[in-house]
Amino acid sequence: MARVKSSPAWSALADRHDPQGLPAFVARYLEWLRVHNYAEPTVLNRELYLGYFVAWCAERGLTQPREITKPILERYQRALYHLRKANGEPLTFRGQHARLVPIRGFFRWLARQNHLLYNPASELELPRLEQRLPKHVLTKAEVEQVMAQSDLSEPMGMRDRAILETFYSTGMRRRELMGLSLFDLDRERGTVMIRQGKGKKDRMIPIGERAIRWIDRYQNDVRPALVVGRMNATLFLTHTGEPFTPNRLTQLVREYVQAANLGKSGSCHLFRHTMATLMLENGADIRYIQAMLGHAELSTTQIYTQVSIRKLKEIHTATHPGKLRTARSAASPNAAADESATPPPSAEELLSALAAEAGEEDHEAED
Repeated sequence: MARVKSSPAWSALADRHDPQGLPAFVARYLEWLRVHNYAEPTVLNRELYLGYFVAWCAERGLTQPREITKPILERYQRALYHLRKANGEPLTFRGQHARLVPIRGFFRWLARQNHLLYNPASELELPRLEQRLPKHVLTKAEVEQVMAQSDLSEPMGMRDRAILETFYSTGMRRRELMGLSLFDLDRERGTVMIRQGKGKKDRMIPIGERAIRWIDRYQNDVRPALVVGRMNATLFLTHTGEPFTPNRLTQLVREYVQAANLGKSGSCHLFRHTMATLMLENGADIRYIQAMLGHAELSTTQIYTQVSIRKLKEIHTATHPGKLRTARSAASPNAAADESATPPPSAEELLSALAAEAGEEDHEAED
């Protein structure tokens, strides 16, 4: 059975100083991505997966792009299908897909830059991705049970509660929470600015009063003892005073979900699913949830609906279950239906798009 290396052992590859070798061209491609303002996580992701491919090629004596043909790429695809992770499980089809997409992009770049006469990956058929709904979604009571696992007598428990409340209230992505700064929270308006989210897009979204209260407690009572250096404006810090890494944040949230003993699994994206689902069940129009999540495009529908932050805040207050008290007044949850003639996506499409996002985080953990 063909095997794929578990890590891109770059030091063992063909001569990296060969200007015509695969490693040299990968380095140029990554530089091109950065010059054209691709997000750094995207560049690092492609470096990782191209590293796997280049290592696989080096094991077979394939050192230059001109030696790569469509049959060789199909052979690599079969190797991914048969690959087993350290725990004996196969790569998911979404994980296989994630490893092949950078290869298509790399060879497309080689052809467009005239380094190759033709693109051997142009007709490579990627695995079909199933349309999935979230595996698990928490109920309102289950969310409270997860929240209750944080030990508020400990500084880190206070910090963790603020993190969980922020995920639950806003449904923001893992990297978006990691990137929050002290200046992104507008307490007076009840909003938070997400800067350079997915696709390098900024957006302003509502955040509930309860989450703000927990953030304030953390910021006033815990964060001053964590911060190292006066210039560090990152909101949520680890016990060593550094910003979170994706895996560390995932591990933290997963441990709280497991500690609640709900029979459900998940991490950061579990709260993103839960926020969207509970607001849908409480009557929020899908367009508003889409704006909250930062979805400019769903799998089967493209919608570009501009909604004011004021109205979005009203909808959030009216339909999000995690609040300190009942809102005194709020706009009708379905008010967005009159704002645009563009047909909204279905709830299933919205949740399916969320599940696809969760899959992106899942395959990161496979490597």
